[in-house]
Amino acid sequence: MLYYIFRRVLMMIPTLVITSALIFAIIEAPPGDYLESYIAELKAQGEAVDTARIEYLRKEYGFDKSPVERYFTWVGGMFVGDFGYSFAYELPVTAVVGDRLFLTIVVSMATIIFTWLIAFPIGIYSATHQYSWGDYGFTFLGLLGLATPNFLLALILMYLANVWFGTSIGGLVDPALIDKPMSWAKFVSVLEHIWVPVIVIGTAGTAGMIRRIRANLLDELQKQYVTTARAKGLHPFRALVKYPLRMSLNFFISDIGSLLPAVISGAEVVAIVLSLETTGPLLISALQQQDMYLAGSFLMFLSLLTVVGVLISDIALAWLDPRIRLSGGARK
Repeated sequence: MLYYIFRRVLMMIPTLVITSALIFAIIEAPPGDYLESYIAELKAQGEAVDTARIEYLRKEYGFDKSPVERYFTWVGGMFVGDFGYSFAYELPVTAVVGDRLFLTIVVSMATIIFTWLIAFPIGIYSATHQYSWGDYGFTFLGLLGLATPNFLLALILMYLANVWFGTSIGGLVDPALIDKPMSWAKFVSVLEHIWVPVIVIGTAGTAGMIRRIRANLLDELQKQYVTTARAKGLHPFRALVKYPLRMSLNFFISDIGSLLPAVISGAEVVAIVLSLETTGPLLISALQQQDMYLAGSFLMFLSLLTVVGVLISDIALAWLDPRIRLSGGARK
């Protein structure tokens, strides 16, 4: 196990190096840079352009250097915790992302818990009561959740929250509490606002997980070892939990690789519709404005979480399912 983990960690290094080069190349691919976009925006607004200041900023942020030099400067800074400077926010990248990271994690973790609490009982019930009225009803609701666009559901819930509860949904706290430190009033405000994004973001994920749990569990319940366990008089609950349910969770464990970056990136479109101060809209705006260091550092962080999540899922799969081996080759 330790040798496998060590080998996988070594494989992460070239993976992340290649990923960083691809990210930088893609961000650099569009013509121009942030300063040129900034100049065009000033001219469109009819404002004067301070040529001296633009030249100073070009030298200060390294736009007068070649892309290769800027790439190595950016990558080298990551090793000492310097992820660059956000031109749009005029702050270090760590300061810009840090303000939104906590709220993003809160919303994402609440959504994941909501998804698990709803999907697992329903998926297990649908598999163990196949073709019952309950199974048909939950199947219909699941397909409805998959078919409903998240942004449309967000708009509907924003209206209903305002009409029924008098809550103005927009952001995660009341506007008067945005810049204030955490307090009981602010905590209550977060609870009043967070249920809408949790339901909206979790709807599609819950519906999809219900379908996957049902399908995988049904496949396991039809195997011979389950029939044998029932024939020997094993309690139905234990016959369900000990092996079939455990074996049907392989897909759930393998999703950890995509789950970790999703916790940080959040649902971008829903966050824009609900005006959430999370990191998803921040990434989109950084890409649109060619704020290269902010966008590049954010994408690198997501890449790191992806490779770490894949490693965790592989180790967890080997522990969960004895049929899975960490080393290749046939076993005699």
